[in-house]
Amino acid sequence: MNPETFETFKKYIETNLGIKMPAAKKVMLETRLGRRLRALKIPSYEEYCDFVFSKEGYAGGEIQQLIDAVTTNETDFFREPQHYDFLTNRVLPELVIDRGIDEINVWSVAASTGQEAYTLAMVLSDFARTKHRFNFQILGTDISSAVLEVAQTGIYTDRQTQKIPPFLKKAYCLRSRNKSDNTIRLKPEVRGKIMFRQLNLMDSSYPLKKKYHIIFCRNVFIYFDKPTQRKVLERIYEHMAPEGYLFMGHSENIADVNLPLKNVSSAVYKNTAQVNR
Repeated sequence: MNPETFETFKKYIETNLGIKMPAAKKVMLETRLGRRLRALKIPSYEEYCDFVFSKEGYAGGEIQQLIDAVTTNETDFFREPQHYDFLTNRVLPELVIDRGIDEINVWSVAASTGQEAYTLAMVLSDFARTKHRFNFQILGTDISSAVLEVAQTGIYTDRQTQKIPPFLKKAYCLRSRNKSDNTIRLKPEVRGKIMFRQLNLMDSSYPLKKKYHIIFCRNVFIYFDKPTQRKVLERIYEHMAPEGYLFMGHSENIADVNLPLKNVSSAVYKNTAQVNR
């Protein structure tokens, strides 16, 4: 990939996806786009660049293929498990029992292939079943259409589901009837609690009608520069319910952002804007 072509991709990726693309990522970009070159039988990155930004490329959806190739989709069930402990022991009792909210709205901001959203659905379902009844809905968003298609299925391999506690797996997962197929699928009552939608965090506004009591936005900001982090967090905050909770990645710091968010646990923030009671 020549420098001019890399610069063209870099400008598009940083402007439209917010992902930092320093020169050190050139090899990574070549590797990921190389799969598209082979699939389309295009001989060079320069010709692929011309194609992806052409009318034909746009019409054929190649821009989405570029986005899917560039975005990092790393996720897992019960990733950073202390967050789910805090959710169960502090957040849900406060929202459901103390404040009496009977419809909890949850947003998994970078849902990827769905493991975070399904983890949330199992945790909330179990709290509602064993502690205090309430309803909830989860929105899972991501910029990549490819990962959202995987998330919609709710099907995962045994290796992917190793971190799900046995009692939750028994209660909310189904084993494939084909014994040679080492997969599980989340039960319909869990899948029915989640809606997956495509959303680009770089958009100037988000088409969301609800205010969310619980927002998981973990390990997303590490890919953004500081100005982009501030803009995205401000947009996310617009959809955060008063006295709601925001869960961030443990390596992410939003201390310099001028928003009414109070750090209440490791990488957990509470909206200090109060509910009108």
